[in-house]
Amino acid sequence: MIEYMYSPGALVYVAGTLYVLGLVTINQVFLRLLILSGTCVYILYYATVAASPLWEAIYVSTLIGTANLIGLSSLLARRSRLAIPRAYADLYADFPPLPPGDFRSLMKLAHRYRVEDERQLTVEGEIGTRLYYVISGATRVQKGDSEFILPPQFFLGEIAFLIGQPSSASTWLEPGAEVLEWRFDDLQRKCARSTRFRLALEAAISVDLAQKVARAIGPNAVRPRPPEPAPPRAMVN
Repeated sequence: MIEYMYSPGALVYVAGTLYVLGLVTINQVFLRLLILSGTCVYILYYATVAASPLWEAIYVSTLIGTANLIGLSSLLARRSRLAIPRAYADLYADFPPLPPGDFRSLMKLAHRYRVEDERQLTVEGEIGTRLYYVISGATRVQKGDSEFILPPQFFLGEIAFLIGQPSSASTWLEPGAEVLEWRFDDLQRKCARSTRFRLALEAAISVDLAQKVARAIGPNAVRPRPPEPAPPRAMVN
């Protein structure tokens, strides 16, 4: 029994056990590490089971291990904070559902800027073509006869982006506000190419929608709608 444990035949059971553990593991990193370990054990088995190494099996197993290693490296790189662009590192905490790699992809499509004057972003009853994320500054919201101010760190235009419905309110960035802007076309093309990116973006927007529902707008944040300017009087000669 002890002799068999140190024989090449025992390596098959070790490698098979590692493969089985990998296939029942949900975590992608652990799965790939276990499969990679099993592949290494199989290579050792092919090198020692016969009088001469089974080179064909070793070559194929090496190719499989290399492909697995490339996938593992890509997975780790996507999860590493090193993937976060420096120009947007200050915003990563605002997008908790997004892994660093998907955050990087999202920021590549974004245009970041600060407004000097009041700027309208959405029009009530109209379908927009851009998604916004307000980084800092105040946003004036007008819905029907009501008008109020929203604090920063929220999406605008997400309803039109997700389901193609018109905006429920008109919004204006007040002077000094900073915002991220994406074109719907760019985001939709990226979502079509990457299901993982689409799910991550939808998760981030869903969290924002939930926060909007939970956020109570206090009386200090609401102000009456400004009166319409009076029409000019006709000149009397």
